[in-house]
Amino acid sequence: MSTRRSPETKPAPLRLDQQLCFSLYSAQLAMTKVYRKLLADLDLTYPQYLVMLVLWEGDGLTVSQIGERLFLDSATLTPLLKRLEAAGLLSRRRAAEDERQVVISLTAEGRTLRHKAGAVPAAVFCATGCELDQLLELKAQLDGLRARLAEHP
Repeated sequence: MSTRRSPETKPAPLRLDQQLCFSLYSAQLAMTKVYRKLLADLDLTYPQYLVMLVLWEGDGLTVSQIGERLFLDSATLTPLLKRLEAAGLLSRRRAAEDERQVVISLTAEGRTLRHKAGAVPAAVFCATGCELDQLLELKAQLDGLRARLAEHP
């Protein structure tokens, strides 16, 4: 009698379609695809859009403050900021009180882009095909999951 199992009888914990991480990953890929189309008109990548969202909420932030909001380290964030600066959307300058700090500020062009980006959230909402209360609940669950995972050693 053979102890081999066919691929159809693998234990559930090792099946791809049973992995929470894969569901999150594949949903993120699909979401990024939606954003890619919407952000093409703004000439922004999704990570650049996230940086701009943070700056539209509060201008004149340090790199570390932006990184905290986006859960990114400065090594990941700095190239994004340099590309946005080259595009004329923001400026970077050393803080007068602490030259180790770099302050990021929107340019006039960066502030103007906010108006053009205003249609993005509604278009994403429509693309989900969900009701508002469903998306709010899903967001709350994902925020809670992220917080719990961040606490895990």
